[in-house]
Amino acid sequence: MRSRSYGPCNGCSRSDSKHKVTVFDFVAKYSVLKFFMPLEKRRRWLLDRAPKGPLRDYYKAPFPTPRSTSGTVDYLALDFETTGLNPNKDEILSIGFVGMRGHALKLSENRHYLVRPVGAIPESSAVIHGILDDKARAAVGLDEALPPLLQALTGRVMVAHYARIEYLFLDHACRQIYGFPFIGPVVDTFELERRCLDTNIPVKPGTLRLANLRERYGLPRYRAHNALVDAISAAELLLAQIAYRAGKQNPSLKELMVSM
Repeated sequence: MRSRSYGPCNGCSRSDSKHKVTVFDFVAKYSVLKFFMPLEKRRRWLLDRAPKGPLRDYYKAPFPTPRSTSGTVDYLALDFETTGLNPNKDEILSIGFVGMRGHALKLSENRHYLVRPVGAIPESSAVIHGILDDKARAAVGLDEALPPLLQALTGRVMVAHYARIEYLFLDHACRQIYGFPFIGPVVDTFELERRCLDTNIPVKPGTLRLANLRERYGLPRYRAHNALVDAISAAELLLAQIAYRAGKQNPSLKELMVSM
């Protein structure tokens, strides 16, 4: 990433170096602050510094409070198909998401975008998700796909299965396109299930895969590795997990959230 300058006001001259803050200075400062600053304070901190655009608009809305009960919160279940698992070198190929309001899916609030990569799609990933180079060439650019995603996430909690992948790819994309990081509250259906396991019993490989957990909760089997289908799958799994654990009392958002 090239070093870009952000001054405290538009009127600062280029020679006024003591007021210039490079992206690298910002990232270094933020990397320290995030360990000491609550999520909502970090949102306000980033809102004050992010340039105008979709990411700053996303930061204008307060995050749902961790004290909220799970049934009063809005969520967005999200899934990416990518060329690999490393956000620093791999690319997003498709984005799927669906809205959730409380303990209900809002299927009318679903979107699915194919994203045009910069490089060629590796054969090793193409055989998994079925997205080939000719199909990807007709897709939208990442800079076109991010704004509707950020708008849909505004004021909501991200939901994903093994959410670290989606979170890190989204963060990397925002840094690349907008020059600032992505943060937000996250619920991870993989982590929710892992917390319930007996640590004294070895976990069989594949136990926590999305399809296997859906089967455990009596949910139908869907075709995997389509971003929208996987987003819906994760949303339904979360509702089943909440229903199984809640009994007569809804868990708080804090009980569901993970730290990123």
